[in-house]
Amino acid sequence: MRKSRKPRLGAMLVLGAVVAVVLAAAASAGKAFNDTFHEEETVVVENFCDVPGLTVEIATVVDGRVHVVQHGNGDAPYFIEHVNVTDVFTNLANGKSVRDAVNAMTKDLRITDNGDGTITILVLATGNAVLYGEDGKAIARDPGQIRFEILIDVAGTPSDPSDDEFLAFLGVVKGSTGRSDDFCAAAVPALS
Repeated sequence: MRKSRKPRLGAMLVLGAVVAVVLAAAASAGKAFNDTFHEEETVVVENFCDVPGLTVEIATVVDGRVHVVQHGNGDAPYFIEHVNVTDVFTNLANGKSVRDAVNAMTKDLRITDNGDGTITILVLATGNAVLYGEDGKAIARDPGQIRFEILIDVAGTPSDPSDDEFLAFLGVVKGSTGRSDDFCAAAVPALS
């Protein structure tokens, strides 16, 4: 995990955009599509937050819903996604843990046809992330919004997202508008 929470939250939101592309397999051109999803994953991270020897298990639960619809005259469908993510970080050496709750929304703001079989999507990501200590009190917060761009290969069918391939995260266009506490600075002492 990096020292700042923003890159992780941004990566999570990009992952959400990729999940939305995959979920759109059932969507057909010009028609609205709605779906929900649930995912669980547990990983072990060594040197958590760049602290040598700090090994942390991260148990993640993601629940979300996605809505896909055509806008205007463009061929590519627009996505909006709402996710609730809970991460429990547990220090494997002492059993201490902290919990992170993220409620976020991502929405395609603009889709640009690059003329080479790819599209660039400007995405708005907004929400709230809160890190809680073992006593249930908030120890760090990260509300606000960011805007970022992603590159998608539309496989020759811009109106059919089922065959799209995520190519690259092109970067943050507008940085966080809200408070951005350093989650590592709060988590490491709580886990030690």
